[in-house]
This record gives sequence, structure tokens and C-alpha cells, in this order.
Amino acid sequence: MFFGLDGVEVGLIIVFICLFGGILSGFPVAFAIGGAGMISFGIIAAMDSAGMLIHMAVDTSSDAYRALLASGVREEAISLFRYPELPRIGEPVFPQGWEVAMDRNVSFVVNRINERVLAGQSIETLLAVLMFVLMGITLERSKIANDLLTSMARVFGPLPGGLAVSIVVVGAFLAASTGIVGATVVTMGLLALPTMLRNNYSPELATGVIAASGTLGQIIPPSIVIVLLGTLAGDLYSSAQEARATSLGCTDALTYLGEPAVVSVGTLFQAALLPGIMLALLYALYAFGYALFNPEKAPAVEMGSTNAEPITRSEGFTWFLGAPILIVVGTIVLGNLGIVGSQNTRISSFSDIGESATLRTTVGAECKAAMIELHGQERWDLAVTQQEAIEASGGLTASAKLSEEEFAAAQAKKIADAAPIGTGIAVMMIMLGLILTTARGVSPSSDAKPLIIGGIGVLVLLLVDIVLVSPTTTPGTMVVLMALPFVAVMYGVVYGTKLCAKNELIRVVFPPLVLIVAVLGSILGGITNPTPAAALGAGGAIMLAAYRKLKDLDRSPKVVIWSTLAIIVCILLGVNFDLRINQDDVGFENWVAFLAAYGAFLYAIFGLLFSCYILFVNGVLTPVVRETAKVTSMVFTILIGSQLLNLVVISFGGEHYIQQFLQSFDNEVKVFLIVMLVLFVLGFVLDFLEIIYIVVPIVGPVIYGGSFDPKWVTIMIAVNLQTSFLTPPFGFALFYLRGVAPPSVTTAHIYRGIIPFVLIQVGALALLWVFPGIVTIIPDLIPN
Repeated sequence: MFFGLDGVEVGLIIVFICLFGGILSGFPVAFAIGGAGMISFGIIAAMDSAGMLIHMAVDTSSDAYRALLASGVREEAISLFRYPELPRIGEPVFPQGWEVAMDRNVSFVVNRINERVLAGQSIETLLAVLMFVLMGITLERSKIANDLLTSMARVFGPLPGGLAVSIVVVGAFLAASTGIVGATVVTMGLLALPTMLRNNYSPELATGVIAASGTLGQIIPPSIVIVLLGTLAGDLYSSAQEARATSLGCTDALTYLGEPAVVSVGTLFQAALLPGIMLALLYALYAFGYALFNPEKAPAVEMGSTNAEPITRSEGFTWFLGAPILIVVGTIVLGNLGIVGSQNTRISSFSDIGESATLRTTVGAECKAAMIELHGQERWDLAVTQQEAIEASGGLTASAKLSEEEFAAAQAKKIADAAPIGTGIAVMMIMLGLILTTARGVSPSSDAKPLIIGGIGVLVLLLVDIVLVSPTTTPGTMVVLMALPFVAVMYGVVYGTKLCAKNELIRVVFPPLVLIVAVLGSILGGITNPTPAAALGAGGAIMLAAYRKLKDLDRSPKVVIWSTLAIIVCILLGVNFDLRINQDDVGFENWVAFLAAYGAFLYAIFGLLFSCYILFVNGVLTPVVRETAKVTSMVFTILIGSQLLNLVVISFGGEHYIQQFLQSFDNEVKVFLIVMLVLFVLGFVLDFLEIIYIVVPIVGPVIYGGSFDPKWVTIMIAVNLQTSFLTPPFGFALFYLRGVAPPSVTTAHIYRGIIPFVLIQVGALALLWVFPGIVTIIPDLIPN
């Protein structure tokens, strides 16, 4: 024993001191973590060899231990924390010697690096980090943030506290496009803080709202924190629930839970959306309320109009609110009436396999008791009833190939049930219709004939879809029938787009908004996973930055515009035609569509390369790539170093010791609160990367092994880290802002200004605790 401490406790203290000593030394954090692991292992190995570190373990040969096992206590539930009266036995912290532990560590490091960095399953998800970083830095360097701040200030400036509200809106916008906390805080600190101070805003409110809004990138998708947490949460939840099910006598987690123990990054993005929006709204409400009670510290500022043509209140209400609501609500009503809906007529050539009960009921008594405790007696009884009904009807029936008559009857029924207007056509017409109504609202004095022609085209196109197009109509025939009304629609849309460009807010917000909707929509809608969506975002950001640069140089951006249209053409052709030309029987229409899509794809690639060239020759692409490489290299280096540190902690039993301590409380609520408190404190001195890769893997098996929803657990961790990043005196966001704030803004101003937002964060955590549905409602509504 060393100073009366257990040998494992001494080892944890040594690791802790080495880690923080390395971080505070000024050495690059990415290398300090790995170095701390190697140095601490050397110290612990030397002390163990000298007999200075003795671990007092439970004596498994004692009568008291055997009596506990005989009483029904599971072996993995026995620890000195739960049963301190058990006989103990002293043993080295490295039972087989430090040489064996080091050999195992080296092997595990190689395996984990191969699994998580080079060629494992999680590498594809981690590639999304690179793409999102590239997307964020490209948008940051293209001055889009500056344009957003100017436009939002003109919109909200005339309101009390309007500049502060505009900071929150832009912060949320940048969070959804960058996901990088430091970049957002620094950008808004440089651009917005001087403007707010010049307009007599309180330094406390100005700095507080900038620092708080900048940290929204921690939680609003596509958040890098969520991506990295998600790669760990999925593995931790799966393995922890398998261990939980086995310990309760069930064969696997699927049997015990009634559903697969799976959580993906895409699902976490869905879960994080509503909490992120809620935080942004709370920030904005506080800024507005502060201005109402302290008007001299957050005055209204008139910064000009965003619209080139003045409009009346009734015109604005009609075209910006009334007409869009009528279009959207009308479509929803038509959907409920069955006029708008799916036109899919595909059916399987095989009959559906018989249904199974909602829970597996063929389990042992121990597993049955555990399942009833988890799901409730009512759900168990329902599953038993379902299983009895299945067995009474002959049990599960294997799928069988349908006869020609059965297939024809099933297909005829599917065709008869199809909606007259397809969902895809309806959504497209809504978007085009909104462009027409917005254009009318932007410039009521302009010639309305092209917009009227476009509106008539929308109605005619829908009429053609109802009367002439059926679910069995070939895509080529549908294109021919809809060509003329679609031309009319596009005539009005092109004219309307030119009118919308006169509005500064639309011109500035619309392009990045479309990019964000495309990226997040594809993830949240379950269309694709985060990595392809991140690639889409990175490519879109490059083209958007090139468009902005060409406009600044007074050169035509037509190549970028046509490339964007080419991407839209590829998507439309891919949705409506079967482009798989490697099949035996490929129709003429599909060949034409494939060639058109291939041509559009090549032009889109050309547009992307042209955009890269424009950014390169103008000195934008090189620093963007360099900064992306630096951030990504730091992330992966920290990943490797943290794996080494984790394995050192595991090698002398530190991880098992901490988990036994947490499990000894026998109350998962208390355990979770302890973990959250520890993460909050560690957030003062560690970056989110170190916390995610060092701390979460140690405590993860405990907090993900209970009954809490893994999505809720992960989002609570993310919001907690966001809170610690704001809390004085060590909050990282405060240091970022301090570095770019003018001398007139003191550290005391920043600390006083951030306290209300820290309280808002704590309140948000309490709301998520009391109402976990805020996290789970969107994943439950959107099928995965």
C-alpha cells in the first residue's frame, strides 16, 4: 500500500497527474495525451515492480464469497464497494507482470487503430468529420458569415435587443453549417462585437450572447461532437446492453429489449435537432427580455431595409404568410383526402412472412421476470396472447412465391389504391409555388404576368398528373405529357428568382440555407448516412464559395449555376427512371435517361473542379485545405493518443475499478448524475475531443448499460459539455472570445455576461431531464 491508498487508486492518480501535466505544459495536446499514457505506464510499472502498488481485491476463495454466490448474487455484481466486509487479498496491479500488460497494450493499440482509424467499421463515419470541417471552414472563409450578420442585423435591428437576437440566429445558422465551436465564436467576435459596442450595447450582453451562440455548434446538427460521440455510443450501447441481457438470464439484447440495441449518428442528429433549436430560442428570448427591461443597454438600431422595394403590411402578410400557409395547408388537406400520396406500385413476388409477437416469450424464468420489470406486465401479457394466436394459426408461415393470378390481383389493388397526385410532384410544386408567391411579395409593382403564367403552369401540371398520368405510365411518357406545363412553370420561376434576388435577405440566406437543408434533410430523412451527406455539403460549400468569389470579381457565375442545375437533373432522373443499365432488359427511355444523367453528372463534376480552380487562383482553397488538414489531423491524433491512454488505464484495472465504484450505487439516476457532474468539471480543463475519447469509453458501459434511452444519454452529454465550455473561469468559448475582444472589453465583462446563459443551459438540461421526449420525439416520428 502506498500512503494507505489502493494500488489501482494510485495508478489512476498518476495517470491524472501525467495527463494534466502534459496538457498544461504547452506541448501539443494531441501528442501530450499519448505521451501521458506512456509516461504514466512507465511510472506505474516501476512502482509495481518495486512492490509499492498493492491492489486489495476480493478473496474469491473465502467462505463469505462462496456464501454470496450461493445466495443468488451474480459474480459480476460482487465488489468491495458493495460488500466492504468481504475478506480481501493483496495482489499486484499487474497480476501477470508489466511486460505482459505492455505486450497486450501494444497489440490492442494496433488493433484499435486499424479498427477506428485505418480500416474499421467506424472509419466511414469518421470521414464525415473531415467533410464537415471542410464545409465549415470553406463557408467561414468565403465571408458568408459576414453577409449573414449584416442581413440579420437589418431584419432584427429595429427590435429591442435586435442585434443580440440576430447574433443568436446567425450563431444557429453557422452551427448548422460549420459545427466548429472555436471558428463560430471567433468569427462572430470579430464581426459582431465591435458593431454591438458602437451601438451602445452592454458589453456583458454582447459578449455573453456571442459566446453562447457560438457554442450551438456543439449540439445543432451537423455537429462534430455528435459525430464523434455517435461512433462510440453505438458500440458502447450495443455491448453494454448485451452484457445487461446476459446478466439477467436472457440470450441476447434483442430478446430482452424487444428491439435491436443500435444507435446511429443519423439518429443522434435527429435527436439533437429539437434541443438545439430550443437552446437558440431560449437565448433569443433572454436577449429580447433583457432589452425590454434595460432598453438603454440593448437599444433598437435601424440598419436599413433588406428589400429594394418598399411594400405595405397587407402585401407582406398576403404573399409572405397567407399564400404560403394556404399552399402548405392545402397540400396537407389533399393528402388527408387521399388525393396526394404515394404512387408506388411495386409489390413483392413473394407473400409476406407471418407476423411474430412484439416480445419473445420463449425465455427462462429469470429472463421473464426481468422483461416484465422492464416492459410491464401488460405488454408481456399482450406478447403472450400474440404468440398463442400465432401458434393456434399454425405458427410462422414461410414466404412463398405468388402465382401469376395472385401477383396480378395484388398489383391491380396497389394501382387502384395509388393517389392521383404523387408525393414527389406535390413537394416540387410546393417549392416552386413558394418561389412564385415570394417573388410577388418582394416586388408587387413588377409585371405579374410571368408569375401568373407560372402559377397556371403549376395548376395545369397537377391537372395533367391527375387526368393523364397514372401509376403505370412510363417515366418517358410522363415527361412528354408534363413538358409544356413544366416549361410554363419554369418561365415564371426564373422570372421570380430574378425578383427575389433584389431582396438582400433572400439573396444572402437562401443559398447556404438550401445547402444546409440538403445536408441535414438527407440525414434526418433517412435518405443517406452522414458521410455522403457531409461530402455533398463540402462540395456544395466549395461551389457556393466560388459563386461568391466570382460575384466579387464581377465575373459570370453561370458555370456554378448550371452545375447546380445539373445536380438537380441527376437527382430527378435518378428518382423517376431506372438507371441500372447493367440489367439484361433496359428500355429505350431508361437508356436516354441514363445518358442524360451521366452527362449532367460530368458537367456537375466539371463545375466542382472549376469552383476549386477559382478558389485556388484567388488564394482561398489553399488555406481552407491547410486548415482542414490541421483540424482533421488533430482529431485523429487525439483519437490514437486517447486509445493508448485508455489501454494504460485498462491494463492495471483502472477502468474496472471506476465502473465497480459507479455500479455500487445501485441507482442509475444517481450514477448518471455523478457522471454528468464529472464531465461538467472536466469540461473546464479538457477539450471535447479528450472527454469523448478518454472519459466516455470508461463510464460508457455503466451509463449505456441501464434503462435510459441511448439517444437521450448522448444528447445530455453533449449539452452538458456545451455548458461546461461556457462556465467561468475555464470555459473554452470564453478564451476564444477573450482572444478577439477589443481592450475595452474586460474579462470581468465576459464572465458577468455569460452567467445568465450558463443558467439557461442548466435550465435546458433540467428540461431535457424532465421532458426526455424533446430528444426522442423526432427519431420516433422519422423511420430509420
